[in-house]
Amino acid sequence: MVAKTFAGLEEVLAEELRNLGAEKVEPGRRMVSFEGDLAMLYKANLCCRTALRILKPFYKFTASDPDTLYELVKEFDWGSLLSIDKTFSIDAVVNSDDFTHSRFVTYRVKDAIADWFTDRYGAGKRPGVRLENADAIINVHITDNRVTLSLDSSGESLHKRGWRVAQTEAPINEVLAAGIILLSGWRGDSPFVDPMCGSGTFLVEAAMIAANINPGVYRKNFAFEQWADFDSELFEELYNDDSQERTVNYPIIGADMSPAAVEIATKNIKSAGLSEMIEVEVKPLSHWTEAPEEGVIVTNPPYGERIKTDDMEGLYKLIGSKLKNVFKGYHAWVIGYNREYFDAIGLASSMKIPLYNGQLECELREYIIFEGDMKSFKKEGGKLREDNDSDTRHSRKDSKKKFKSDRQWAEEARRDGFGGRRGDDEKRKPFKKERRRFDDEDFDRKRDRAPFGKKQGHHKDDHERRFDRRNDKPARFKRDRQENFEREERFNDDNPLASRRNEFALKSISFKKPSLPPAQGPMMRSRGWKKKKD
Repeated sequence: MVAKTFAGLEEVLAEELRNLGAEKVEPGRRMVSFEGDLAMLYKANLCCRTALRILKPFYKFTASDPDTLYELVKEFDWGSLLSIDKTFSIDAVVNSDDFTHSRFVTYRVKDAIADWFTDRYGAGKRPGVRLENADAIINVHITDNRVTLSLDSSGESLHKRGWRVAQTEAPINEVLAAGIILLSGWRGDSPFVDPMCGSGTFLVEAAMIAANINPGVYRKNFAFEQWADFDSELFEELYNDDSQERTVNYPIIGADMSPAAVEIATKNIKSAGLSEMIEVEVKPLSHWTEAPEEGVIVTNPPYGERIKTDDMEGLYKLIGSKLKNVFKGYHAWVIGYNREYFDAIGLASSMKIPLYNGQLECELREYIIFEGDMKSFKKEGGKLREDNDSDTRHSRKDSKKKFKSDRQWAEEARRDGFGGRRGDDEKRKPFKKERRRFDDEDFDRKRDRAPFGKKQGHHKDDHERRFDRRNDKPARFKRDRQENFEREERFNDDNPLASRRNEFALKSISFKKPSLPPAQGPMMRSRGWKKKKD
């Protein structure tokens, strides 16, 4: 089987599956493969907090064109999965130069299945196609020329737990929220605080983790309940098993400055049946003056994108001030988007984990709040997590580079958990056009130009910094640049008009391509170059 998840949560999901008793658990990219019986399939859907969907592959082959795809799909014995009185739908995920349109792949696979039945039972005798609540959901995954057909056992994405009855403008995805809490190491053994709780997603997920309540118990149905081999007795036994649930012994506290947000959070908490475990109130961050004994903070402050405040930098400075002065002894985990806002917090982070929130390239940062300054903290034997685990630090760095190298998966993340229609090719095109692997030079250039979405100016110092870091030879760069400039200057002294039409001279002055207008009309001579966009 295959459990799908978000980039950065693969190891967390793998650990969840191992704890459930899965065998041969192998983390991949945005997925974890594993083996198990029918009970394992049911438990994975019911119990995994960081899984988006559970797939059961049943047919693999290679195809380099749509006709071959059609023929090989038609060769499969579809009578073993479907009958003419059932319905099916197709979810196609394509990352291939041979197949450029996921919707066309969907049509060809649908035609092959329909023709398999009509060839055997006559015209019109075939299963129906239904976009929602189909009896069988067939996932088609194509990478290059490798094709995998799987049964989707989940149906709707598993982030749709079933407890949410209302939401604020930009709620965090439930799977991502649970993954962040599990990454923090919190399991209900200390107080949990979210001072900017919004619709209460972190609070609800934290309470379910602390009480060990399976996230799937709120769902009304799963796709596997429509399968021919569905074992209702086994499923009911697993669904009603609460023997592993436990009592919550530490407070779970949430607050928000918006009364409307707190009202929504209260409704969601009540819908999940967790009102006795969670405290929530209207309380601006500036009003926090005390906190429970040492615990964990997990929060998702505004990024300045969909939700803004009048003073974003001031908000993040306030976060840093409250962490330092109110939440001493805490481990604070903040997910954010803009590096400048993180800098405004004014505290050294002990860990940085790249994650995507929707299509925004974010970071999850941990802050260990201690008394006094860093020097005194280390002198007394205290260590930040990165200081005492160099292997982990290098692993995170490598993971971040790999994470940044391929943006194609963001489209699948959007489709699996953040809205948008499956197989929406118009929205997929930008990813297909730009899909490539960045080398280190491209990565550094892109990071310096626009870190965390903040566009910076292109000026002389930025240019030298980027060049120096990529080549690590600043002295040679400056020397060669000076020699070239002096050579051009001597040339310009002999020919005063040369500096106006010499491309190198223009670049050396402005660090941009020439900006003179192109030749116009038959009476003007060509200047020997064409205007190009910067």
